[in-house]
Amino acid sequence: MSRAASGASWPLLVALGITQIVSWGSVYYAFALLLEPLQRDLGAGRSAVAGAFSVALLISGLCATWIGRTIDRLGGRWVMTIGSLAAVLLLSALSQVQSLPVLYLIWAGLGVAMAATLYEPAFVVIAQVYRLNYRRALTVLTLFGGLASTVFWPLTTLLIERFGWREAVLWLAAINLLVCVPLHFGLLPRTSGAVAPPTQGRDAGSRQRLWSDRRFRALTLAFLAHYVVVSAIAAHLIALLLARGMSPAAAAGIGALIGPMQVAGRVVEFGASRWLTVGQVGRIAAVAMPLSLIALLWAGSSVPWLAVFAVLFGAGNGAMTVIRGALPVEMYGRDHYGAIAGALATPGLLARAVGPIFAALLWSALGGYERTTVILLAVAAVGTVAFAYATRGAGTARPADR
Repeated sequence: MSRAASGASWPLLVALGITQIVSWGSVYYAFALLLEPLQRDLGAGRSAVAGAFSVALLISGLCATWIGRTIDRLGGRWVMTIGSLAAVLLLSALSQVQSLPVLYLIWAGLGVAMAATLYEPAFVVIAQVYRLNYRRALTVLTLFGGLASTVFWPLTTLLIERFGWREAVLWLAAINLLVCVPLHFGLLPRTSGAVAPPTQGRDAGSRQRLWSDRRFRALTLAFLAHYVVVSAIAAHLIALLLARGMSPAAAAGIGALIGPMQVAGRVVEFGASRWLTVGQVGRIAAVAMPLSLIALLWAGSSVPWLAVFAVLFGAGNGAMTVIRGALPVEMYGRDHYGAIAGALATPGLLARAVGPIFAALLWSALGGYERTTVILLAVAAVGTVAFAYATRGAGTARPADR
């Protein structure tokens, strides 16, 4: 058995982990720090500038299945290397942007780059390489990714303060060029590892059978509901807490607790992988989301109850990231993993773009955050039921083999 097949390819896993930190940190998380400088230099409103990032997320979601199918056929080396090169070129272009239409074009391109470099393509590579312990490898990868904001928010802030935002973006492009491009090209597999690439006809037939599966449709609904709630709460939590009369410092403290709880949720999933299947852990994580919103509704401005919310919300979402990557193998096997994982990722990626807008529209229509939270609770409950339906009877293999 090869070293990769035995699950012992640690250099690959570490390399992917490092590139996840850089890709998430330099593209996805950097936008929050570039929002105000872009507004100032382009003379545009906040919503107009933020819309460019929403476009990037929408395009990333629309490209996810195509990227997954491409890695199924060709392997991850060229896809992720080209994605990193695209990030280099587009970040360089971003440093010179002078108009809002060009900003939208650049972020549309960065949406494709994100689809080719973030978790989804990395999950496909892990599934191709790790025949044993792939689930643990996925968890380790997401633990690396969880460090992206911790590393790049301070780093990007320092670069902006030292050089200005335009040169700071050039530094981010250089980091991608010097770190991600050589690691993706040098350590990722040259091929997918499949005996023969699927033909176009067989690939189309597989997609048709997949969407005819009620469990798969339920699973896409579950992930859509989950990530609508997650993105809506993430965007509006501080405003919600301030509306309850909390101080900015206290509200920020509750928000800051969610990040470490996401990491904790992934660590718990790592430990549970010896005894529980992916579907079993996923059902627990799915239940955590509506429970967290019940705690949020009940809490008022009570810090202990808000801490309960943050623990449930963060841990459930953190574990669900791993579940989304691992569940396709448990339910459908490794054939066409990239296409399946991409199709499952698409609802979540689209939800990241529409969730904050959805919550804002609810807030305007319902007259406040409390009723909005009730609607989000109903969405979360639908997602939990859909996930339970989709995973009924799944995961008959021993967890250790997953």
